[in-house]
Amino acid sequence: MTSRNERLATYGVLSLFAVVAVFPLLAVAAQALGLPHLSFGAFTEAWRQGHFARYLTNSVIVVTVVVVVASVLSILAGYALGTMEFRGSTALFYVFLLGLMVPSEAIVIPLYFDLRSAGLDNTLPGLMLPQIAQSVSFGVFWMRAYFRSAPRSLIEAARIDGASSWTTLRRVLVPVGRPAILTMVLLIAMWTWNEFLLALVIVNSDEGRRTAPLGLSIFQGQHQTEYQLLMAGALIVATPVVVVYVFLQRHFIAGMLSGAVKE
Repeated sequence: MTSRNERLATYGVLSLFAVVAVFPLLAVAAQALGLPHLSFGAFTEAWRQGHFARYLTNSVIVVTVVVVVASVLSILAGYALGTMEFRGSTALFYVFLLGLMVPSEAIVIPLYFDLRSAGLDNTLPGLMLPQIAQSVSFGVFWMRAYFRSAPRSLIEAARIDGASSWTTLRRVLVPVGRPAILTMVLLIAMWTWNEFLLALVIVNSDEGRRTAPLGLSIFQGQHQTEYQLLMAGALIVATPVVVVYVFLQRHFIAGMLSGAVKE
Protein backbone atom coordinates (compact mmCIF):
# COMPACT_ATOMS: atom_id res chain seq x y z
CA MET A 1 0.00 0.00 0.00
CA THR A 2 1.28 3.46 -0.87
CA SER A 3 2.26 5.52 2.14
CA ARG A 4 1.08 9.07 2.77
CA ASN A 5 4.55 10.51 2.07
CA GLU A 6 4.74 8.66 -1.24
CA ARG A 7 1.34 10.03 -2.28
CA LEU A 8 2.38 13.55 -1.33
CA ALA A 9 5.60 13.21 -3.31
CA THR A 10 3.67 11.90 -6.31
CA TYR A 11 1.16 14.74 -6.19
CA GLY A 12 3.99 17.23 -5.75
CA VAL A 13 5.82 16.00 -8.85
CA LEU A 14 2.60 15.92 -10.88
CA SER A 15 1.71 19.44 -9.72
CA LEU A 16 5.15 20.68 -10.75
CA PHE A 17 4.82 19.22 -14.24
CA ALA A 18 1.29 20.63 -14.50
CA VAL A 19 2.57 24.12 -13.66
CA VAL A 20 5.39 23.76 -16.22
CA ALA A 21 2.88 22.69 -18.88
CA VAL A 22 0.17 25.24 -18.09
CA PHE A 23 2.35 28.32 -17.43
CA PRO A 24 3.21 28.97 -21.13
CA LEU A 25 -0.49 28.73 -22.02
CA LEU A 26 -1.39 31.19 -19.30
CA ALA A 27 1.37 33.54 -20.48
CA VAL A 28 0.02 33.41 -24.04
CA ALA A 29 -3.54 34.05 -22.83
CA ALA A 30 -2.40 36.96 -20.64
CA GLN A 31 -0.54 38.51 -23.58
CA ALA A 32 -3.53 38.08 -25.91
CA LEU A 33 -5.97 39.56 -23.38
CA GLY A 34 -3.70 42.53 -22.68
CA LEU A 35 -3.63 41.93 -18.93
CA PRO A 36 -3.83 43.59 -16.47
CA HIS A 37 -6.27 45.59 -18.62
CA LEU A 38 -8.68 42.95 -19.90
CA SER A 39 -9.45 43.43 -23.59
CA PHE A 40 -10.75 41.17 -26.36
CA GLY A 41 -9.93 43.64 -29.11
CA ALA A 42 -6.87 41.65 -30.20
CA PHE A 43 -9.03 38.60 -30.92
CA THR A 44 -11.45 40.64 -33.04
CA GLU A 45 -8.61 42.27 -34.96
CA ALA A 46 -6.74 38.99 -35.45
CA TRP A 47 -9.91 37.27 -36.61
CA ARG A 48 -10.54 40.02 -39.18
CA GLN A 49 -6.99 40.51 -40.44
CA GLY A 50 -6.02 36.85 -40.38
CA HIS A 51 -9.12 35.55 -42.23
CA PHE A 52 -9.34 32.80 -39.61
CA ALA A 53 -13.02 32.15 -40.31
CA ARG A 54 -12.10 30.77 -43.73
CA TYR A 55 -9.01 28.93 -42.50
CA LEU A 56 -10.80 27.32 -39.57
CA THR A 57 -13.62 26.21 -41.85
CA ASN A 58 -11.11 24.55 -44.19
CA SER A 59 -9.42 22.81 -41.26
CA VAL A 60 -12.73 21.55 -39.88
CA ILE A 61 -13.65 20.12 -43.30
CA VAL A 62 -10.26 18.43 -43.71
CA VAL A 63 -10.23 17.02 -40.17
CA THR A 64 -13.80 15.74 -40.40
CA VAL A 65 -13.26 13.91 -43.70
CA VAL A 66 -9.86 12.51 -42.68
CA VAL A 67 -11.07 11.30 -39.29
CA VAL A 68 -14.25 9.67 -40.61
CA VAL A 69 -12.65 7.96 -43.62
CA ALA A 70 -9.46 6.92 -41.82
CA SER A 71 -11.33 5.63 -38.77
CA VAL A 72 -13.74 3.50 -40.80
CA LEU A 73 -10.95 2.03 -42.94
CA SER A 74 -8.74 1.45 -39.89
CA ILE A 75 -11.48 -0.36 -37.97
CA LEU A 76 -12.31 -2.61 -40.92
CA ALA A 77 -8.68 -3.40 -41.79
CA GLY A 78 -7.69 -3.79 -38.14
CA TYR A 79 -10.57 -6.20 -37.60
CA ALA A 80 -9.55 -8.32 -40.57
CA LEU A 81 -5.87 -8.36 -39.65
CA GLY A 82 -6.51 -8.85 -35.93
CA THR A 83 -9.14 -11.59 -35.93
CA MET A 84 -8.88 -13.41 -39.27
CA GLU A 85 -6.23 -15.62 -40.78
CA PHE A 86 -5.71 -15.41 -44.52
CA ARG A 87 -2.82 -15.71 -46.93
CA GLY A 88 -0.62 -12.61 -47.03
CA SER A 89 -2.07 -11.00 -43.91
CA THR A 90 1.35 -10.52 -42.28
CA ALA A 91 2.86 -9.04 -45.44
CA LEU A 92 -0.14 -6.73 -45.82
CA PHE A 93 0.27 -5.54 -42.25
CA TYR A 94 3.92 -4.69 -42.91
CA VAL A 95 2.82 -2.67 -45.93
CA PHE A 96 0.62 -0.61 -43.63
CA LEU A 97 3.55 -0.17 -41.25
CA LEU A 98 5.57 1.42 -44.04
CA GLY A 99 3.29 4.40 -43.72
CA LEU A 100 4.52 4.89 -40.16
CA MET A 101 8.18 4.33 -40.93
CA VAL A 102 8.52 6.63 -43.95
CA PRO A 103 8.59 10.31 -42.87
CA SER A 104 6.48 12.85 -44.74
CA GLU A 105 9.55 14.94 -45.49
CA ALA A 106 10.97 12.12 -47.64
CA ILE A 107 7.98 11.89 -49.97
CA VAL A 108 6.33 15.32 -49.90
CA ILE A 109 7.99 16.61 -53.09
CA PRO A 110 7.20 13.61 -55.35
CA LEU A 111 3.77 13.50 -53.71
CA TYR A 112 3.16 17.10 -54.76
CA PHE A 113 4.06 16.37 -58.39
CA ASP A 114 1.81 13.30 -58.39
CA LEU A 115 -1.08 15.36 -57.05
CA ARG A 116 -0.40 18.16 -59.52
CA SER A 117 -0.41 15.72 -62.44
CA ALA A 118 -3.80 14.52 -61.21
CA GLY A 119 -5.10 18.09 -60.88
CA LEU A 120 -5.36 17.85 -57.09
CA ASP A 121 -2.82 20.48 -56.06
CA ASN A 122 -4.31 23.53 -54.33
CA THR A 123 -7.43 21.54 -53.47
CA LEU A 124 -8.79 20.21 -50.19
CA PRO A 125 -9.14 16.64 -51.57
CA GLY A 126 -5.46 16.77 -52.53
CA LEU A 127 -4.68 17.70 -48.94
CA MET A 128 -6.99 15.08 -47.47
CA LEU A 129 -5.81 12.01 -49.39
CA PRO A 130 -2.19 11.92 -48.10
CA GLN A 131 -3.37 12.50 -44.55
CA ILE A 132 -5.95 9.73 -44.85
CA ALA A 133 -3.18 7.38 -46.00
CA GLN A 134 -0.93 8.38 -43.10
CA SER A 135 -3.76 8.08 -40.59
CA VAL A 136 -4.83 4.68 -41.88
CA SER A 137 -1.29 3.39 -41.38
CA PHE A 138 -1.43 4.35 -37.73
CA GLY A 139 -5.08 3.38 -37.33
CA VAL A 140 -4.57 -0.14 -38.68
CA PHE A 141 -1.62 -0.66 -36.35
CA TRP A 142 -3.67 0.65 -33.41
CA MET A 143 -6.91 -1.23 -34.12
CA ARG A 144 -5.16 -4.50 -35.00
CA ALA A 145 -3.52 -4.42 -31.56
CA TYR A 146 -6.91 -3.86 -29.94
CA PHE A 147 -8.70 -6.61 -31.87
CA ARG A 148 -5.91 -9.09 -31.13
CA SER A 149 -6.27 -8.35 -27.42
CA ALA A 150 -10.08 -8.42 -27.39
CA PRO A 151 -11.58 -11.25 -25.30
CA ARG A 152 -11.86 -14.36 -27.45
CA SER A 153 -14.99 -15.34 -25.53
CA LEU A 154 -16.89 -12.40 -27.02
CA ILE A 155 -16.06 -13.41 -30.59
CA GLU A 156 -16.73 -17.09 -29.96
CA ALA A 157 -20.04 -16.37 -28.25
CA ALA A 158 -21.14 -14.18 -31.17
CA ARG A 159 -20.23 -16.87 -33.67
CA ILE A 160 -22.06 -19.54 -31.67
CA ASP A 161 -25.14 -17.32 -31.75
CA GLY A 162 -24.86 -17.20 -35.53
CA ALA A 163 -23.58 -13.64 -35.87
CA SER A 164 -21.74 -12.80 -39.08
CA SER A 165 -18.33 -11.15 -39.08
CA TRP A 166 -19.96 -7.77 -39.77
CA THR A 167 -22.45 -8.20 -36.93
CA THR A 168 -19.71 -9.28 -34.54
CA LEU A 169 -17.70 -6.17 -35.40
CA ARG A 170 -20.59 -3.70 -35.28
CA ARG A 171 -22.53 -4.97 -32.28
CA VAL A 172 -19.87 -6.61 -30.12
CA LEU A 173 -16.32 -5.42 -30.69
CA VAL A 174 -16.92 -1.77 -31.58
CA PRO A 175 -18.97 -0.98 -28.42
CA VAL A 176 -16.43 -2.76 -26.21
CA GLY A 177 -13.56 -1.08 -28.03
CA ARG A 178 -14.89 2.43 -27.55
CA PRO A 179 -11.82 3.60 -25.54
CA ALA A 180 -9.40 2.41 -28.22
CA ILE A 181 -11.49 3.91 -31.03
CA LEU A 182 -11.90 7.26 -29.30
CA THR A 183 -8.19 7.42 -28.59
CA MET A 184 -7.45 6.77 -32.25
CA VAL A 185 -9.99 9.40 -33.33
CA LEU A 186 -8.49 11.95 -30.96
CA LEU A 187 -4.93 11.35 -32.13
CA ILE A 188 -5.85 11.45 -35.82
CA ALA A 189 -7.86 14.64 -35.31
CA MET A 190 -5.00 16.37 -33.49
CA TRP A 191 -2.38 15.29 -36.03
CA THR A 192 -4.55 16.36 -38.95
CA TRP A 193 -5.41 19.72 -37.41
CA ASN A 194 -1.76 20.50 -36.68
CA GLU A 195 -0.44 19.31 -40.08
CA PHE A 196 1.65 22.11 -41.58
CA LEU A 197 4.14 20.68 -44.08
CA LEU A 198 1.62 19.04 -46.39
CA ALA A 199 -0.58 22.12 -46.35
CA LEU A 200 2.40 24.35 -47.10
CA VAL A 201 3.49 22.27 -50.10
CA ILE A 202 0.16 21.15 -51.56
CA VAL A 203 -1.87 24.33 -50.96
CA ASN A 204 0.90 26.68 -52.03
CA SER A 205 -0.87 29.33 -54.07
CA ASP A 206 -4.59 29.25 -53.25
CA GLU A 207 -5.35 31.46 -50.28
CA GLY A 208 -8.91 30.16 -50.09
CA ARG A 209 -7.70 26.60 -49.41
CA ARG A 210 -5.30 27.34 -46.55
CA THR A 211 -5.80 25.52 -43.27
CA ALA A 212 -5.59 27.12 -39.83
CA PRO A 213 -1.91 26.30 -39.06
CA LEU A 214 -0.81 27.53 -42.49
CA GLY A 215 -2.94 30.65 -42.15
CA LEU A 216 -1.46 31.29 -38.71
CA SER A 217 2.06 31.03 -40.16
CA ILE A 218 1.21 33.61 -42.83
CA PHE A 219 -0.38 35.82 -40.18
CA GLN A 220 2.73 35.61 -38.01
CA GLY A 221 4.90 36.65 -40.93
CA GLN A 222 2.75 39.74 -41.46
CA HIS A 223 2.66 40.78 -37.79
CA GLN A 224 6.06 39.80 -36.41
CA THR A 225 6.23 42.60 -33.82
CA GLU A 226 2.55 42.78 -32.84
CA TYR A 227 2.76 40.23 -30.05
CA GLN A 228 -0.77 40.68 -28.75
CA LEU A 229 -2.23 39.94 -32.18
CA LEU A 230 0.10 36.95 -32.59
CA MET A 231 -0.94 35.45 -29.26
CA ALA A 232 -4.60 36.03 -30.05
CA GLY A 233 -4.21 34.28 -33.41
CA ALA A 234 -2.42 31.37 -31.78
CA LEU A 235 -5.24 30.92 -29.26
CA ILE A 236 -7.86 31.10 -32.00
CA VAL A 237 -6.16 28.24 -33.86
CA ALA A 238 -5.45 26.17 -30.73
CA THR A 239 -8.88 26.46 -29.09
CA PRO A 240 -10.76 23.93 -31.31
CA VAL A 241 -8.14 21.25 -30.62
CA VAL A 242 -8.36 21.84 -26.87
CA VAL A 243 -12.17 21.68 -26.95
CA VAL A 244 -12.14 18.43 -28.94
CA TYR A 245 -9.53 16.93 -26.62
CA VAL A 246 -11.52 17.78 -23.48
CA PHE A 247 -14.75 16.45 -25.00
CA LEU A 248 -13.28 13.17 -26.22
CA GLN A 249 -11.28 12.66 -23.04
CA ARG A 250 -14.49 12.70 -21.01
CA HIS A 251 -16.05 10.08 -23.28
CA PHE A 252 -12.81 8.12 -23.30
CA ILE A 253 -12.87 7.80 -19.52
CA ALA A 254 -16.57 6.92 -19.55
CA GLY A 255 -15.89 4.21 -22.12
CA MET A 256 -13.11 2.73 -20.02
CA LEU A 257 -15.40 2.53 -16.99
CA SER A 258 -18.20 0.81 -18.91
CA GLY A 259 -16.38 -2.24 -20.28
CA ALA A 260 -18.75 -5.05 -21.14
CA VAL A 261 -16.53 -7.96 -20.13
CA LYS A 262 -13.61 -8.20 -17.78
CA GLU A 263 -11.53 -11.34 -17.88
